[in-house]
Amino acid sequence: MNIIKWGFIGCGEVTEKKSGPAFSLIENSKVVAVMSRSEAKARSYAQRHGIKHWYTDPQALLDDPDVNAVYIATPPSTHATFAIMAMKAGKPVYIEKPMAANYEDCCRINRISHTTGMPCFVAYYRRYLEYFKQVKNLVASGDIGNVVNVQIRFAVPPRDLDYNSRNLPWRVQADIAGGGYFYDLAPHQIDLLQEMFGPIIEAEGYTANRGGLYDTEDSVSACFKFANGVPGSGSWCFVAHESAKEDSIQIIGDKGSVSFSVFTYTPIKLHTEQGYKEICIENPPYVQLPLIRNVVEHLQGKAICTCDCISATPVNWVVDRILGKV
Repeated sequence: MNIIKWGFIGCGEVTEKKSGPAFSLIENSKVVAVMSRSEAKARSYAQRHGIKHWYTDPQALLDDPDVNAVYIATPPSTHATFAIMAMKAGKPVYIEKPMAANYEDCCRINRISHTTGMPCFVAYYRRYLEYFKQVKNLVASGDIGNVVNVQIRFAVPPRDLDYNSRNLPWRVQADIAGGGYFYDLAPHQIDLLQEMFGPIIEAEGYTANRGGLYDTEDSVSACFKFANGVPGSGSWCFVAHESAKEDSIQIIGDKGSVSFSVFTYTPIKLHTEQGYKEICIENPPYVQLPLIRNVVEHLQGKAICTCDCISATPVNWVVDRILGKV
């Protein structure tokens, strides 16, 4: 496959800046078709981004002979259906995270990828950003010694849309998102930690709805353990007071610690026996660009991309365990 010609299933917010433009910035990669169930949205996106074809039917996009790879940027409940349709049509897929709305759907995707031989990648793009590579290198260097504990802390106030009970965001509707905001945001944190320490093999959680703004969980506490024996814990609150806002992961060693954010990209804080320092690293304009480049090069036979459905599936297992879904 020399030129990767992408078809987008879904053209919402994430495709406008985080991902969409990156597909056309990579050599021998371009977007040739886009699909949305809203005709107005599909037409507008195609016209604004100079895309040749637009559709309102996903099967029509998959039948387009111009399209030889598919990006799925819809809510999680439809990921498995569209991914399986694309792979059965002989087209590799790149799926937005989380990989699916539940662990079982991830397993279904894996089986079809295996039987069809079609690659399936998942958009855990933070693995490829220099900010998080620096964190991983600091831990691997031994500067903080032997890692003894990992702690996740995340708290934000409700969003304005959360107060509109008649038109709640899909991200707090469990039948669409898989859970609440936890299911949307925690996968990035869990994926980064499993990339550093290997798979989490034990996980338990306690959930609550304290704000009463929607039906899904808005507060989560969890404990987990990696296969290498490192224990960890996490606390997430999506109805916190402004004064409690926090976005932090702390990796504690027996000779120091490193703290970093996952969504706000505050300076990395390194404490060692030699002292304290902060490390600032800027992101590229389009944060998914490094991963998408690796996916394109994989499809062209020039590289191997390990951010695939096999490596992404354990994330869903962990969040499902924490929520009591498995």
